Amino acid sequence: MPPVARRPLFALATGALAAPWIAGGARAQGNYPTRTVTVIVPFAAGGPTDTVTRLVAEAMGRDLGQTVVVENVGGAGGTLGAARVAQARPDGHTLLLHHIGMATAPTLYRRLPYDPVNGFETIGLVTEVPMTLVAKKDFPANTLAEAVEVIKREGDRLNYANAGIGAASHLCGLLLMKAVGTAMTTVPFRGTGPAVQEVLSGRIDLMCDQTTNTTEHINAGSMKVFNVTTAERVQSLPNVPTSKEAGLPEFEVSVWHGLYAPKGTPAEIQQRLSKALQAALRDEKLVARFADLGTAPVAQDRATPDAHRKFWQADIAKWKPIIQAAGQFAD
Repeated sequence: MPPVARRPLFALATGALAAPWIAGGARAQGNYPTRTVTVIVPFAAGGPTDTVTRLVAEAMGRDLGQTVVVENVGGAGGTLGAARVAQARPDGHTLLLHHIGMATAPTLYRRLPYDPVNGFETIGLVTEVPMTLVAKKDFPANTLAEAVEVIKREGDRLNYANAGIGAASHLCGLLLMKAVGTAMTTVPFRGTGPAVQEVLSGRIDLMCDQTTNTTEHINAGSMKVFNVTTAERVQSLPNVPTSKEAGLPEFEVSVWHGLYAPKGTPAEIQQRLSKALQAALRDEKLVARFADLGTAPVAQDRATPDAHRKFWQADIAKWKPIIQAAGQFAD
């Protein structure tokens, strides 16, 4: 895949190259969408964000009356895919579906080829997904308390997988190691799918991943699970305790997903996309599939541009001191 062009954001709004985009966008507003809509997933295929996106894209396509395709642009903790969308034509035909990494990138990355805060228009929140602490089948613990004892005893002799710096699994791991007070050897992978496969194979000891990607493996008995990282238990994993129930209340995090368009996308198109997103989140097939994966759509009033932006800004403020205290940056 060709490298992302490192153009400044003002080039998207000024200059000879930008003018046709703006004019074209203005002409297209009345009959948007005029062609296939592409939703960029900034992670490898098979991961939890990919799973969520494919369900949303299929349902949105029915409301928009156009095919909505998913393209995986993984790498650099999700920033390569985000950059692709930030630099795309702001006409509503190239979108981004990203997770909590949109709130952490402004602190994790000190140099980016796009503006991580002002380079996008928000369309709406999609879902908040619980995470699970999982382990290989023969890991020598059966409860979270026992797992904590093993972590403290073995320390960096244990391997902890993540999908790269800035990925949800990386952030969850930071929170776990802070709560336990012990560092493990972290092993980054290019995407969540490959990392999960290494846990399933027994070559990796532990991983923290979203229920959308672990529920089926847990219910099949192919990996151990110690807890869910939310305040309440998950319907698809009713026997799995919460972090608080398992004795580690400070180990609590959920992974939210939101839909974005490039900065400068006309307000009418933003609203049309938000309407299609809201329709998708009411889709019975999507709701049922989300439930199978241990999550649910957000309330309709959160699937709006304004609600999404307010939530995003608040989460940026929440994660900034945590990342700075950890002293782990992606560049």
